[in-house]
Amino acid sequence: MPQILTSLPTPEIIPSEVINPEFVFPPTDIESEVIDSEVINPEFVFPPIDIESDEPPLESSLHLHQIFLLISCLELLWQGRDDYFAAGNLTVYYKLDQNKSPESRGPDFFVVLDTEKKDRRSWVVYNEEGVYPHVIVEILSNSTAGVDRTTKKAIYENIFRTPDYFWFHPYTLEFQGFSLVKGKYESLIPNDRGLLWSQQLGLFLGVHDQKLRYFTSSGELVPTPEEAMLEAIAQTQAETERAKLAMEQAKLATEQAELATERADMATEQAELATERADMATEQAELATERADMATERAELATEQAELEAQRAKEAIAQAEKLAAKLRELNIDPDQI
Repeated sequence: MPQILTSLPTPEIIPSEVINPEFVFPPTDIESEVIDSEVINPEFVFPPIDIESDEPPLESSLHLHQIFLLISCLELLWQGRDDYFAAGNLTVYYKLDQNKSPESRGPDFFVVLDTEKKDRRSWVVYNEEGVYPHVIVEILSNSTAGVDRTTKKAIYENIFRTPDYFWFHPYTLEFQGFSLVKGKYESLIPNDRGLLWSQQLGLFLGVHDQKLRYFTSSGELVPTPEEAMLEAIAQTQAETERAKLAMEQAKLATEQAELATERADMATEQAELATERADMATEQAELATERADMATERAELATEQAELEAQRAKEAIAQAEKLAAKLRELNIDPDQI
């Protein structure tokens, strides 16, 4: 993962005595002046290949950020491709005359398709098989808007033959696009969301949060590298949370299954205990029945013994009375014996 710059270097402080007291500082918010190619010394001869870019500084940090946004988003979207070249504030040299400086223009942003993706110090048309940019975007400013809408538009239309041309003003949010049809630029018609279609890129362009951004053919915003990273982090965190939740749910399900098993085992044990108690109760009932039967038998035996004793007593009384009668017959008083 690339390192992120977290702080800026401390600017060097120039001692006041070094500064010329007669020097008058310019205003602090002046737009950069665009140097046209006609101002270049015509006696200076550029080398025919690998020419360094000769573009002036950008008008503001907002222009720089917008150009970087267009490049970085496209590189992220096309990260698997190596058949294009996208650049910003880079000179396009397109005509070389002997003993003259090559004619050039410096689009704020441009894309060339079906070419090798490699580092270049400029785009030299006559060294690139005569291929011109397929898409150009100019970032308007107060000092360049007139040229971008007229002179550059005519060059891109009649010389470059660039199929898709757009301009965007980062302060007023003016946004317009053109498509080359039969050699002439025709204004692109925005869709219901104000997006303009680039046939060359296969993408929509439109204003989002005061920035010119890409949109897919289905209207989805193409993310910046930072947005993509944050989205990836959010997705990773969401997946981690889902995994943690799934693990917790699985753990809870396991615990519930174990608890259900324990309850089932307890219910089985209680059922077995109830069965044992029922068996014991049955045995006790049988034992009580046996004891009752024994008690009944004993009672019956006691009754029989009592009846036998009563019978014996009866017989003893009868014998005694019979003996007493015989004694009386013998004139013996049995009571006196």
